[in-house]
Amino acid sequence: HEFQLALFKLCSKVMQQIVNLPKPVIARVAGVATAAGCQLVASCDLAVAADTARFATPGVNIGLFCSTPMVALSRNVSRKHAMEMLLTGELIGAIRAETIGLVNRVVDEQVLDETVYRMARTIADKSGQALKVGKEAFYRQLELPLADAYEFTSQVMAENMQASDAREGICAFLEKRKAEWSND
Repeated sequence: HEFQLALFKLCSKVMQQIVNLPKPVIARVAGVATAAGCQLVASCDLAVAADTARFATPGVNIGLFCSTPMVALSRNVSRKHAMEMLLTGELIGAIRAETIGLVNRVVDEQVLDETVYRMARTIADKSGQALKVGKEAFYRQLELPLADAYEFTSQVMAENMQASDAREGICAFLEKRKAEWSND
């Protein structure tokens, strides 16, 4: 029991660290992502899958409900879709995973790496400071009631407006030039 508990706690800690990282994390899925693998995909900020990828939370098939994978899954797809995956344990294809919101994009396996790197480069061209602020605010506001979420994000935006990268971005836009981020 102690070994299993330590294992599940460590896995849960890793998944939370992904969410808490200041930089966006993109899952690149080329094969089968089951149980903790599916949890990892759901924990990442973005996910790109090859059209041949498949996903499942199959614990129920062996008498072990995928309780820890359920946390990330249920926060990223609708309740009905999460419950279907958790209760049936069946594999779903990449297109279905995109339809239910588990992955952002499905691409031909031949262009999977190119697609992921292009997405990563697009994001990397943005202000690291703005990405950090935005990612943190995104996950925090999800847990708040609507009015509190608007109160919190209004404060975040007001503070973000004071950042050097925000000033640089606004000036660059007005001057029709590429911004030079300081990432302070």
